[in-house]
Amino acid sequence: MLGEGVDSLNPFLGFQAPSYEMWGLTYDYLVGYSMKDMSPEPDLATKWTTSPDGKTWTFTVRTGVKFSDGVPLTAKDVAYTYNRVLHGTVEGTNWISYLNGVKTVTAPNDTTVVMKLKQPVATLPLLPIPIVPEHIWKNVTEKQIKSYGAEPKGGKPVVGSGPFRLVSGTADGQTFKFEANPNYWGGAPHIDGVIFQFYKNDDSAVQALLKGEADFVEGITALEVKSLQGKPGIDAHNGNSPGFDEIAFNTGSVSAAKNGHSIGNPNPAVLDPKFRHALGYALNLPQLISKVYQGAGLPGTTIVPPNYTQYHWEPPADQKFTFDLAKAGQLLDAAGYKKGSDGFRTLPNGKPIGTLRLAARSDSPTSLHTMAYFKTWLGDLGIKSQVSTYSSSQLTDQIYKGNFDAFQWGWYVEPDPDSMLSYMTCGQRQGSSDSFYCNKEYDALYNAQHVETDHAKRVEDIKKMQEILYRDSPYLVTAYSSIGEAVASDRFACLVTQPNPGGIWLEQYGVYNYVHMKPASAGVKCDAAPGLTGAVKASASTDSSSSTGPFLIGVGVVVVLVLIGGGAVMMRRRASVGDRE
Repeated sequence: MLGEGVDSLNPFLGFQAPSYEMWGLTYDYLVGYSMKDMSPEPDLATKWTTSPDGKTWTFTVRTGVKFSDGVPLTAKDVAYTYNRVLHGTVEGTNWISYLNGVKTVTAPNDTTVVMKLKQPVATLPLLPIPIVPEHIWKNVTEKQIKSYGAEPKGGKPVVGSGPFRLVSGTADGQTFKFEANPNYWGGAPHIDGVIFQFYKNDDSAVQALLKGEADFVEGITALEVKSLQGKPGIDAHNGNSPGFDEIAFNTGSVSAAKNGHSIGNPNPAVLDPKFRHALGYALNLPQLISKVYQGAGLPGTTIVPPNYTQYHWEPPADQKFTFDLAKAGQLLDAAGYKKGSDGFRTLPNGKPIGTLRLAARSDSPTSLHTMAYFKTWLGDLGIKSQVSTYSSSQLTDQIYKGNFDAFQWGWYVEPDPDSMLSYMTCGQRQGSSDSFYCNKEYDALYNAQHVETDHAKRVEDIKKMQEILYRDSPYLVTAYSSIGEAVASDRFACLVTQPNPGGIWLEQYGVYNYVHMKPASAGVKCDAAPGLTGAVKASASTDSSSSTGPFLIGVGVVVVLVLIGGGAVMMRRRASVGDRE
């Protein structure tokens, strides 16, 4: 949740992780994710069926659901939302990958949604698309949607059907206040509200927690987690995140012509897969994990994290990158990038490589430190480079203009990796792709797995795709990082991790903890779903007379969640410059 904050409260525009978190509180989804392993489970849809040929899906929508303004939510709102994604000009940016292959979405009655497909879609029934109220959004035209903020106005909260209502806060702001939706179909939350407060650095956030000014902090470092563990009234941990960090290359922006005009000016060297792959042996990943991540993470390999065991491909031992500058040099020599008399490598045509432009995010220490190390290792190979720093939003602009050679960032990967895999296809250049990667063999495998109903065959194709990416190296995956979190357990209890066990308390797929967390009190009983373990327990010092004043009748219980501007790096970068114009 971290990074620059909320870039848009409009679920068709935003792309940074905090935006997704706030959409989750405001809106519902047709199908949800389980806390244990993020497998599909009912949400607005109570059940679903598919035809024998896999081309028709029928979802039964629960009755009695209302939007926060009292208007009933029906299947027609679901169909309306999905049709905006299918047929709109902007709406598909974040969500079209989930509806690829869908021909029509209809609502024959208030409780039934029917999807007709061109061919089977392997990712169904997962549909993590926020359902917006038709009676509100029908007044937002295609022209207006590019600038529609979906923010509170005139004292009126944003209308949605989720467990909370946004009552104050605007994109790029520092504070966002939500109040509980007492009519939420899943049962009223045990807390009266949530306040998101963004801090610019870890220390300020940690101090706010220690002073009782905040109840939860996220994105803190491993050292800060260690310092908080054992503190009275605080639980802290490093939760495994479903994401990865990478160094990404500009693999072909000049080929991604738009309106006949080339984009960007990548160094010729980074266009060559052999050059990029050789640099995989110039990364000392154990050192990065130790020094940059403070030991809280694992060396990375591919874009599907090992958390997703059935889909993850691990390179064979004899192909796996190790820190071996001699081997990197040999591979560069073999590819024609030999050292000149001045000690610097040249292009295969004998011309100087010049200086590679490395980009780091000024709001992420991880990004800054990673690229500083990378610059040093490139220098050891005889390759000049220069690190420039940008804010996250500035770097996004540079990326989609193609004005870079390499940058550092990261992604969250959803439980089904199809969406992440789609970002590396040729068709996503100038869309969600940030490396401008294009490989027809990869595209063919992506298209095949997207419609494959034989699960074993689909897994085989997904692993082949990762193998291609490893060979071509548009990304050098540096780390599977964890997220440092801490909660005031003397004030709030009953948070459980996702996946369970070992995952994270916040920024999950779904809003389980927001609905089920409870004010801490002696003997508080948690409503953990069957099979879930390790709920945050109320501190032993907690009693009915503790400082959690909101327990008093008539006093609201509010969670203050502290989000740190530079604390973590996992972003959902899903918008192009054009989408924000």
